[in-house]
Amino acid sequence: MSHENLQRSEAAQRSALITTHSYDVSLDVRQAADPDVAGYTSRSVINFSAAQPAAGPVAQGAAGPGHGPAASTFLDFICNDVHSVILNGKELPVADIADGSRIRLDNLQAENQVTVTGTALYSRSGEGMHRFVDPADGQCYLYTQYEPADARRVFANFEQPDLKAEFTFHVTAPSHWEVASNGAESARTRLTGNPDTSRWDFATTKPMSTYITTVLAGPYFKARDHWNAVLDDGTQLDLPLALYCRASMADSFDAAELFRLTKSGLDFFNRLFGFPYPWGKYDQAFVPEYNLGAMENPGLVTFTESYVFTSRATDAQYQARANTLMHEMAHMWFGDLVTMQWWDDLWLKESFADYMGTLGVDRATAWETAWVSFANKRKGWAYAQDQLPTTHPIVADIPDLEAAKQNFDGITYAKGASALKQLVAYVGFDAFIAGSRQYFQDHAYGNTTLADLLAALSAASGRDLAGWAAQWLQTSGISTLSLDITADDGILGSVTIVQDALDPVTGREELRPHRLRVGLYNTNDGGTLVRTGSIETDVVGRRTEVPGLAGQRRPELLILNDDDLTYAKVRLDPASEATVLASLDRLTDPMARALCWTALWNSARDGESPATRYVDAVTAFGPSETGIGVLLNILGNASTAVERFTPPTRRHAARSAFLAAADARLGTAAPGSDHQLAWARTVADVSRHDPALLPRLRGILDGTVVLEGLAVDAELRWNLWHALAAHGQASVAELDAELERDTTASGRAGRATALAARPDAEVKATAWKEAVHGTELSNQLLSATIAGFTTAPPALLDPYVEPYFECLRDVWDSRSIEIASRIVRGLYPHAQDLPADGTGPEQHAVVLRTDAWLDANTDAPGALRRIIVEQRSHLLRALTAQAVVVPDLPAQ
Repeated sequence: MSHENLQRSEAAQRSALITTHSYDVSLDVRQAADPDVAGYTSRSVINFSAAQPAAGPVAQGAAGPGHGPAASTFLDFICNDVHSVILNGKELPVADIADGSRIRLDNLQAENQVTVTGTALYSRSGEGMHRFVDPADGQCYLYTQYEPADARRVFANFEQPDLKAEFTFHVTAPSHWEVASNGAESARTRLTGNPDTSRWDFATTKPMSTYITTVLAGPYFKARDHWNAVLDDGTQLDLPLALYCRASMADSFDAAELFRLTKSGLDFFNRLFGFPYPWGKYDQAFVPEYNLGAMENPGLVTFTESYVFTSRATDAQYQARANTLMHEMAHMWFGDLVTMQWWDDLWLKESFADYMGTLGVDRATAWETAWVSFANKRKGWAYAQDQLPTTHPIVADIPDLEAAKQNFDGITYAKGASALKQLVAYVGFDAFIAGSRQYFQDHAYGNTTLADLLAALSAASGRDLAGWAAQWLQTSGISTLSLDITADDGILGSVTIVQDALDPVTGREELRPHRLRVGLYNTNDGGTLVRTGSIETDVVGRRTEVPGLAGQRRPELLILNDDDLTYAKVRLDPASEATVLASLDRLTDPMARALCWTALWNSARDGESPATRYVDAVTAFGPSETGIGVLLNILGNASTAVERFTPPTRRHAARSAFLAAADARLGTAAPGSDHQLAWARTVADVSRHDPALLPRLRGILDGTVVLEGLAVDAELRWNLWHALAAHGQASVAELDAELERDTTASGRAGRATALAARPDAEVKATAWKEAVHGTELSNQLLSATIAGFTTAPPALLDPYVEPYFECLRDVWDSRSIEIASRIVRGLYPHAQDLPADGTGPEQHAVVLRTDAWLDANTDAPGALRRIIVEQRSHLLRALTAQAVVVPDLPAQ
């Protein structure tokens, strides 16, 4: 099918012509529980105005004597069929104006009303109106997800962010269901003659974009509460609150804690932004098979139900959930109240929400490590994304909707948030918030571009930020900072910060300004490494001297970008790296440790040091890492380093040593601790590739091996079954029996992964067929099947290299962009090794086959080519790391 790829130029022409006023949308989902019913009736009544052509000579198609051609535009509606279109009281011929994704509207008047009725389709891809049948109890659940442009799969509309309007929703559904939308419920009426069906009417919203409208319907469990506050200016707010999850998950739903976080966030952001929460109520729904972490629909935020912890969760997982909750709440202002004009400025909402989410956790909750988690995890995502060939400026060039879909990435989120953190260090927090407040006042319920935000921040800070924006927001790539040090007999001479910053898109050197700190760390009387000094400085240009360090005794450890103020890759100088590799467990500051872990990981990823050096550091110092979020991250990195970055000749030894160390730590970790669970998960993950501990894993499953305090719950059990299945030690009967124990959606996905992981050619052929050629798998089950399929030795996967490249165009053309993206990204043959015959990374057979496909498919959609280019880059990085041979570190 076509992806209905709206061009930016088309959107600009349409918004120049029309102004939308209101939508009245009716959806009839009373038959949603019947699997044989593929769709539902959708009716949109849209009021809008249109600019009229200037008077001129009569031409073909003219509206009347003395007038030029009448204005024309189009509606977006991806549906099964259009029943009727009535424009200004006149029914239009559907066959002539509707093509399956657009409806042409001709002869527009100054003021217009169009009514479109049709049959929209339920989705299994998480796009539009997603329909899910709970395997636990057979109940049917619906929710909508639209970003960037899938509201048109549910109702006819003008699908672009700058055509805001007021929305009134009506939903007809089974009477025993819970139904919700952006606006508060205003009426509920049982249908005469059919009391099992009711109609819900919802209050009209404030002006908003189509992509943040939403509907929720099903037998959801609902919890209620309210929040009230008196703001500093005397404004009184009293908001009804609600939480939703599937009924079968209600026993695991920690509603009291979620309400507590919600109230803390509302109090914090209302006071911080100086603009009262504008959306009337605050509902949050946790929904199945969700494609995102969450979505900021005003008045009804939707989250992945992975945040309803049915199995044991670590403190890091709870903190990550709080961060997402705060992120989405910040969107009520950044993104919903004020919205970007087009997807080029997606960062205007996502970068701010990412920054504000971390700020909210730091300021409004009891967690004290929010910025450590940001430095350790979120920025790692940005650093990796920014080194791909497809990197782009934070303010990106987005020519169409497919490009917008691919741009929800580490640049737009985490790099943008990092740049904002640097901006706060540059202009000061108070000026930053004052500018934000003015931005809300000036553009409430409107659309903006970069220039609008810069004007507000420049006025508040008294600084012209055009130069800062040009260097940080409108260039690509990542700066690398290192220290050039001279010393004599332990006394520092000159210390110079060296900046290397090449824009990979333009090829130009882009030396950005950095406000940062250099931290000095030494061993104290208690034997721990502590900060003994700190110098704040502005880095400008390629080389920046730090005169304040000259004459000081050389510290044991120098940390560039101490406290993580700026966005840059940092290299440790040789002496500092030696200190870290010998004494990281003696470094007491959590942020400093996180920065050192990041520096070690970047060195391994970049081929500056062998991957085994990083794995050895994790083995040595992971047990003493107190931050569970950092521990989980470094354990995951170490697994990647073993499987992807370590040469095949050394991999078995490295993996065996790492697995043995993880098992030892599992045995010594405090019973019931987060750390015990982290090591257990690592043992299960690494065992997918090493059979040494399979008898122990089976013993944990059947209860013959007991580890005090370890919660052997559903999530861990499926991880263990995945490892056993990967070695052919899990039968279909055993996996079916496990599913009987865990009849949840996640259990069904766990079984799909384990089934596809079995090392059998027929199993792999079946999984490939279901994923690539079948259409029965939902988004969740598709990803689960791909995860199992790719857990295999090369001999089982090599036969699929050529079929992968042969199917790409067909997959992209025949599947929705969400499903196609999962297939193309997930099945790329990334698990490759550097041959022993001296073949270089660039000459690897899969790299060459990728290049051949790219050369032969220059006309392929840009979004498809982007995924392939990125996967090639990941593979090439892994092969390059496998080739690294580095001398031992110098003695300290």
